[in-house]
Amino acid sequence: MRREWSATLAVIAAALAVAARAHAVPRAPDAPSCTSAEHREFDFFAGDWDAFDVADPSRATARNHVTPMLGGCALREVYEQRDGLSGESFSTYDAVRRVWHQSWVTNRGQLLLLEGRLEHGRMVLTATDRASTGAPSLLRAVWYVVPDGVRETATRSTDGGRTWTPVFDIAFRPHR
Repeated sequence: MRREWSATLAVIAAALAVAARAHAVPRAPDAPSCTSAEHREFDFFAGDWDAFDVADPSRATARNHVTPMLGGCALREVYEQRDGLSGESFSTYDAVRRVWHQSWVTNRGQLLLLEGRLEHGRMVLTATDRASTGAPSLLRAVWYVVPDGVRETATRSTDGGRTWTPVFDIAFRPHR
């Protein structure tokens, strides 16, 4: 009887151990280490900005908040234009592919997925964009530091990148 009791206890103990493992809270993976120099390349865009069209710098056309998030692993942009257009982006450095990625979405249903890298001190991101007709084009956005803030230019190519035409030129200055 003692042997049966020992065998029963062993079976119960094994069942409890299996059940405990099945219901255990999984250990969270180690937090990503987003402290490399590459992860900091776009930090110059973080800030509370007034946006000005370079062609008419007398009046701000938008307000733009760019904040680091997720322990420095991403930047969140909240852009609000005076005419009602608003948009948000999330930018992150993909260390596996060694590329910057930005997802941009507007309140008008536009989605733009840009990728690229820092080139000679300028963040250069490109996306395939589609017109309402479905015609594809390339959109290239470039951000860089200027004495009074940050500048962003965008150009478009409808011939696969052979020629580019201006889309916009924005100066971001610290909000006052």
